[in-house]
Amino acid sequence: MSKSVVLVDWRDDVALLTLNRPERRNAVDLDSLQLIREAQVEAQKRKVRALVLTGAAPAFCAGADLAGVREEVFHESLSEVLRGFTQLSCVTIAAIDGPALGAGAQLVVACDVRVATPTSVIGVPAAKLGLVVNHWTIERIVRELSWPVARNMLLTASNYSAEELARLGSIHRLGTLDDALAWASDIAKLAPLTIRGHKVALESSAGEPIIDALVTACREEALASSDAREGREAFMEKRQPKFTGS
Repeated sequence: MSKSVVLVDWRDDVALLTLNRPERRNAVDLDSLQLIREAQVEAQKRKVRALVLTGAAPAFCAGADLAGVREEVFHESLSEVLRGFTQLSCVTIAAIDGPALGAGAQLVVACDVRVATPTSVIGVPAAKLGLVVNHWTIERIVRELSWPVARNMLLTASNYSAEELARLGSIHRLGTLDDALAWASDIAKLAPLTIRGHKVALESSAGEPIIDALVTACREEALASSDAREGREAFMEKRQPKFTGS
């Protein structure tokens, strides 16, 4: 029986996705992308509250593996996966340990927040390969990593360590997978309707085609929810709120 190239671990309100092609430094192929997409759909069905994406040692993801597949098919599938992370209602966390290059960097910036070991490296070596990355990725790198980093990364093929990006705020925490999972557990205690509404609004501000009516609907749903009442009562009673997502 062949091993799965993506491992999925459902942990109550947290999902852990692990790219599992260490012999290829977790370069994503079409099978990997299809399994990630299936996990995204399942995570939405299960209403998980945080999803952690990581890679089996020694890399987070060293790029794309297009062997045996038409390039346009691969990039269509990759685009679906990247947008899938932005469309999930839960918080997505990239837990980076080792290189995150090319498609790996795209996965990193598609996630909401990032935890990385200090020496992890992030970069887009397209200029060394004669390639041009798509406009969505460029926009996302600009927004998530900053305009100066995007210029240097894309125009000079320069890589950045996680420690460098942490000083700029683009890596939110320096740490290990365990640290990312601990953070995910804390995030899972937050109000899920609030998270969903904020994600919709943030993605809209990032240029995603989300209508204003959806942003408003999410806000009104949260305001009228039992969770909003529970949050206020817990604050007044000086206790930890217990949110149900309703």
